[in-house]
Amino acid sequence: MNTSARPPIARFVLSGLMVCCLALPAAVRAQKEELQQRVAELKESMAKNKQSLATYTWHETDTVKLKGEVKKVSNFQVRNGPDGKPQKTSLDPAEPAPQQASGGGRGGRLKEHVVEKKKEEFKEYAEGMKSLAAQYLPPDKDKIQAAVAAGKASLTPEGSDAIKIVFKDYVKQGDAMTLTFNKAVKQLTSVAINSWMDDPKDAMNLTVGFSKLPDGTNYMSSTTIDGVAKQLTVLVQNSNYTKL
Repeated sequence: MNTSARPPIARFVLSGLMVCCLALPAAVRAQKEELQQRVAELKESMAKNKQSLATYTWHETDTVKLKGEVKKVSNFQVRNGPDGKPQKTSLDPAEPAPQQASGGGRGGRLKEHVVEKKKEEFKEYAEGMKSLAAQYLPPDKDKIQAAVAAGKASLTPEGSDAIKIVFKDYVKQGDAMTLTFNKAVKQLTSVAINSWMDDPKDAMNLTVGFSKLPDGTNYMSSTTIDGVAKQLTVLVQNSNYTKL
């Protein structure tokens, strides 16, 4: 069919559609290329930072809260081991062994037993939250690359100097890890994770804030882990960095 016979408006619309169809693959290619570039910068930045952190030791304080009320505070001296994983030494005195109830009758002993059981359940749950968080933090370069290769990573601008990279199904089906990366200084500025414990309905949300040491080393200054269903929160704070 002769397109010259079409009305001018029809020819204009057709031309516009053809331009859009040609431009779309180019835009998709450009997005993929930028994603690959930023992920490469992210991995390089994390590798340098990991190497630098290996020369430090620091103080970690873990605070467990239930419905906003502080239940336990633990202190550790930390350094990264040869495998890059943190090695912790407790700075707290050993906890005394629980004493047997000396009186109060059967009802009193039963109540104490219930209270101790609840404490143990929440302690185990808090440890489970920290174990799950450790599967995300620090972000792993191989898992990041696997997510990119599987098409489960996306990039969006965040202001003039920053971008957000979102990784889906990073550890568990349906989870999401969002990394905010400063393009100018080539460093992470925040991490947000939406995951779940043993059941997808049992949500675990996690946020990380970063700070810098005098030599420019980037470190996770605060990590907040929220167990939504049980209203249990674990706050991890890192401070007092000193050279080994």
